[in-house]
Amino acid sequence: MDKEIRVLIIDDEEGIRNVLKLSLRSGGYIFSEAADGGSGIKLVNEYHPHLIILDLGLPDMSGMQVLKEIRQWSRVPIIILTVTDDEQTKVKLLDAGADDYLTKPFGPSELMARVRVALRNIGLVEATPVFKSEDLEVDVSKRRVCVSGKDIKLTATEYEVLARLVRDHGKVVSQSQLMKQIWGSYAEEETHYLRIYINQLRKKLEMNPSEPKHIITEPGVGYRLV
Repeated sequence: MDKEIRVLIIDDEEGIRNVLKLSLRSGGYIFSEAADGGSGIKLVNEYHPHLIILDLGLPDMSGMQVLKEIRQWSRVPIIILTVTDDEQTKVKLLDAGADDYLTKPFGPSELMARVRVALRNIGLVEATPVFKSEDLEVDVSKRRVCVSGKDIKLTATEYEVLARLVRDHGKVVSQSQLMKQIWGSYAEEETHYLRIYINQLRKKLEMNPSEPKHIITEPGVGYRLV
């Protein structure tokens, strides 16, 4: 393997973690592990994994909560481990941002195939809560935004718009996606609200708001954070 790929295991069962580690080691991956959701989220911030294997049943919080927390700021591939084969549960997981799921018990060959597919589909995306671009820095874990080292105060909605763009930085996020995720599906057509908040963000974050270098408009499509 040309590049070391970091995998984070979040599972409270030591036996399952040992099976996962054995399979990952044989595949040439490096890994870290956590036995509960709180420790797992902390490790995501410190270890910056390229892939997360997350158990749905954890002692301190549900795997769904952990998934939603990470999805606020990262699109790192996440494979869910679950004991249920219930279709409704799987649909909820995929809708919440899971890339794949494995029903226990599973074989090592199937696990490694799912890992390879997840990494191939998404590419090597490090899970890190800090976005930096020239003078702009956004730390999503601390909800902190700085320009040239100076803290910038944002309203709750301004921050939600920015955090959503941070999560998919470099990619175009459509206006309808932003509207739906921030204001709800009923507001998808009310794009003038979004334009107002984008303009407010540019005034606070850009050296020259009329010629933005961070929040770029893709005409007729949406916005991109570069």
